[in-house]
Amino acid sequence: MDIILGILAIIIVLGLSYLLSNNKKIINYRGIGIMILAQLIITWFMFSTTIGQTIINGISSVFNKLIEFGTAGVDFILGGVVENEGGIFFFDVLLLIIFFATILSVLTYLKILPLIIKYIGGIISKITGLPKVESFNAVNSIFFGQSEALIAIRSQFHHLTANRLYIVSASAMGSVSASIVGAYMQMLPPEYVLVALPLNMFSALIISSVIAPVNVPKEEDTVDITDVSNDKSIFEAMGNGALEGGKIALIVATMLVAFIASLELVNWIIEAIFAGVTLQQILGYVLSPIGILMGIPVSEVIEAAGIMGTKIVTNEFVAMLEFQDMLGSVSEKTVGIVTVFLTSFANFSSIGIIAGTVQGIDREKGGEVSRFGLKLLLGATLASILSATIAGLFI
Repeated sequence: MDIILGILAIIIVLGLSYLLSNNKKIINYRGIGIMILAQLIITWFMFSTTIGQTIINGISSVFNKLIEFGTAGVDFILGGVVENEGGIFFFDVLLLIIFFATILSVLTYLKILPLIIKYIGGIISKITGLPKVESFNAVNSIFFGQSEALIAIRSQFHHLTANRLYIVSASAMGSVSASIVGAYMQMLPPEYVLVALPLNMFSALIISSVIAPVNVPKEEDTVDITDVSNDKSIFEAMGNGALEGGKIALIVATMLVAFIASLELVNWIIEAIFAGVTLQQILGYVLSPIGILMGIPVSEVIEAAGIMGTKIVTNEFVAMLEFQDMLGSVSEKTVGIVTVFLTSFANFSSIGIIAGTVQGIDREKGGEVSRFGLKLLLGATLASILSATIAGLFI
């Protein structure tokens, strides 16, 4: 029954995307089919084979070791701070972003990451028939944040039509930055966070390619990685990476204060009108039908769907913090499905971040992003549902 419901959920998600399509005649059905097959194979391999489990454990071990290194730096600065039993979220989780951002900056300066991303993107483009820029950006979005991923393709912006702009924006919103994956893994099961990365990359491409299909001439389909870093030395790359990581940590902390406080205010108002009712419960009832189709048990779907809704209206960190308290009281299937759903930037605040980034690159195209902002969020949310549903088929 779970498999039947999951297949039905995938059909509904693709059907809704089709209804939203700007040009149904040029949809790349072959490429979409290949990407869905790739998602199924990746998920099966990671969850159901010994080799896949070994790979996940190996990657988790690497992240855990990096977290140890990052913690050493945090402890040096905060050695005199006394922590309570539960630790301090800003110190234990957010400050680690600084170290991860430093590593990414160095790997970018050395041209290691750009080459890897370019060739993986090239393989995806060749197999699926998707344009190279869109494929490169989708892979790039796994490693870098929304703004950084879009800035990396700024030299190709003059080639981007409205549909192509939608696809690259959807990839940026549908993925997460590698610099904060370590933070996610501190809060939720690492295996589901790691599997979410390739699933969300493909889902963003699938949904956006249905909603905004493109047919790009070969002469306009090139990727340039010569200008991905402005750093003059490895030490400058380390310094700039650390500063960027510190900025991200402070931005996340600031947004958490604002969103969690606002959520409490909204819940206080709702409870004053409807005794005992919260925004999370309302969102849970609204999203529970799709939650059931995704594979979440009926007995857990209201709470789980409430977490999913919280992520959409606030951000993934707020939702993850709430879901962290539920991990011991829900099934493994719910944990996996919700974790994959949460591991993306698909929320209302991302519309402003992406539109602002594009505006800084090209003023006219920034206005285009603002115009399709809600459609962008809807597409990215459908992509998150698709990823979580596919993950649920193998849990």
